Amino acid sequence: MRKDNILTAIKRLVLFGMLVAGINPSFAAQTFQSNEMGLSKESVFNIPTPPVYHYGNTPPGASKVMPRAYLNAPPQVPHDISSFLPITTLSNACVACHSQRELWGKKREPATPTPIPPSHYTDLRKTPAKVGDSLVNARFNCNQCHVPQTNARPLVENTFSGKRK
Repeated sequence: MRKDNILTAIKRLVLFGMLVAGINPSFAAQTFQSNEMGLSKESVFNIPTPPVYHYGNTPPGASKVMPRAYLNAPPQVPHDISSFLPITTLSNACVACHSQRELWGKKREPATPTPIPPSHYTDLRKTPAKVGDSLVNARFNCNQCHVPQTNARPLVENTFSGKRK
């Protein structure tokens, strides 16, 4: 048998096997439109200009604390932080008000800062069972997890409730 005949026979056997297995052999030719590839209903090649969102300019202690999105979610910052930025290891104004270990486990009173929790004083890499006396250096960047409250609408619909069933 010639080499061409052998290759043709192999291709036919593979195609037959795919058909028997219920695999559509046209999957390789399946295409998607550019507006079917992302979460947006627009083309992935469009570069959207996001709307401008405004953070409140409420001073600390003057606004309402929003409920957390889910169990153990980091709380949102209910006040303006623009004068506290950038947050660095040497300049962290958050610690000045929120480093109140004496409030751990107590009910939070209105206009009282949420205390930095014990987990932020625990070095999970070196001493995971020990709560230290100072903030762990890996936890200095507060706005990595804690974001200011804003008037932003969700980018996509979300049905997550955070409630356990």
